[in-house]
Amino acid sequence: MFNPKSLNAEEFINHQEILDTLDYAEKNKNNIELIEQILEKAKPRKTERGVECSGLSHREASVLLACENKEMIEKMYNLAKEIKQAFYGNRIVMFAPLYLSNYCVNKCVYCPYHIQNKEIPRKKLTQDEVRQEVIALQDMGHKRLAIESGEDPVNNPIEYILDCIKTIYSIKHKNGEIRRVNVNIAATTVENYRKLKDAGIGTYILFQETYHKETYEKLHPAGPKHNYNYHTEAMDRAMEGGIDDVGLGVLFGLDLYKYEFAGLLMHAEHLEAVHGVGPHTISVPRVKRASDIDPNVFDNSIDDDTFAKIIACIRIAVPYTGMIISTRENEECRNKALALGVSQISGGSRTSVGGYAGYSAEERPHDTEQFDVSDQRSLDEVVKWLMELGYIPSFCTACYREGRTGDRFMSLCKTGQIQNCCHPNALMTLQEYLEDYAAPDTKTIGEDLIIREMENVSNPKVKEIAKNNLENIKNGKRDFRF
Repeated sequence: MFNPKSLNAEEFINHQEILDTLDYAEKNKNNIELIEQILEKAKPRKTERGVECSGLSHREASVLLACENKEMIEKMYNLAKEIKQAFYGNRIVMFAPLYLSNYCVNKCVYCPYHIQNKEIPRKKLTQDEVRQEVIALQDMGHKRLAIESGEDPVNNPIEYILDCIKTIYSIKHKNGEIRRVNVNIAATTVENYRKLKDAGIGTYILFQETYHKETYEKLHPAGPKHNYNYHTEAMDRAMEGGIDDVGLGVLFGLDLYKYEFAGLLMHAEHLEAVHGVGPHTISVPRVKRASDIDPNVFDNSIDDDTFAKIIACIRIAVPYTGMIISTRENEECRNKALALGVSQISGGSRTSVGGYAGYSAEERPHDTEQFDVSDQRSLDEVVKWLMELGYIPSFCTACYREGRTGDRFMSLCKTGQIQNCCHPNALMTLQEYLEDYAAPDTKTIGEDLIIREMENVSNPKVKEIAKNNLENIKNGKRDFRF
């Protein structure tokens, strides 16, 4: 029985409801009148409070995803761009992954960290090595990290993760500091989520991989991750443990993408129904080549056009949720995804344990990589590219530090008021990057961009504060919150 308010995974991600949804979508994929109604419902509208969007149910969004009419697809893309602009503007949040350990006791067949892989060397960073990695990331200009680790209760217990977080936050190198650590580790207990909350993490991220239970259990034949319900219900435990912001995601290519899409949106609906706030972010990774892993083995891979359509439909269905695309994807793919809804990207990423310290921007250790990196540009190259496209690379973490998380963030986002904070903060953190880390050409482009964008700050009080902070940054002040 489908029940979005249930705490049982097989009820809020109900298999029969997904099958019924896919059947309904298939029957209506060329129902132009219905599709027009769905698109009309999803449009941003001005209210006394600001700008609002209704979003879509998983069934409505699945009709859009199934649609094959080229004219309607173009309308979807235009609407996705309109929604993205209404709530996220031209800001793109920057982050980098930091791999702590590739020890893992699971047997996930799509991940090179699986316990049976004898080709990959096993490595776990010491706290001194964590320090060196963080300094290397700070020297690039990063302020926000997403820490990653395999699941191994002996080598990677929660105490190790907490020690790493403490080390990361403690490092102040030149003008650099990591202001927010997001965490992507295995499903755990309410008690451990409380410990992560107390450690000051940002978003807790956990990919479902696949919402199809039978497929899930085949792809995770052994290890604690084999337990579908425990894994799928992790976000409820995280929120019970006090974590305000959680991030969902599936690994597209493991099962049929339409099934995964419906399940992903059902999970978002569940979080909204039970906790009053949906996911803070949704990630859209695709299966990639890695040690011991051949993506061609998985016969549900999706092409770039389908991938773009998925991104657009997610943006329309959950307009307030941040969307993340990583360096799994190449420059061309990321460019298209940015316009259709993506609001966060990584830059200069390494997916190896110990992949930053001691290596130049061109060098990339491959022995412990979790997956091949398609976009191998440096952070500065990505920042420059974004600005040339008209985007504002943002290193902002002020919402976390000022308590604008969970329902407090969403209440501002759902009226478009969050732009009064995010837009000037994006400009100020970009100014920090330009002063401390940018190449000369990047700095020139960035300073021109900031001058132009300051004209778009409509609130006089906000503009005055931003101008003062920009001047302070040029004079050496780095830590501000707005």
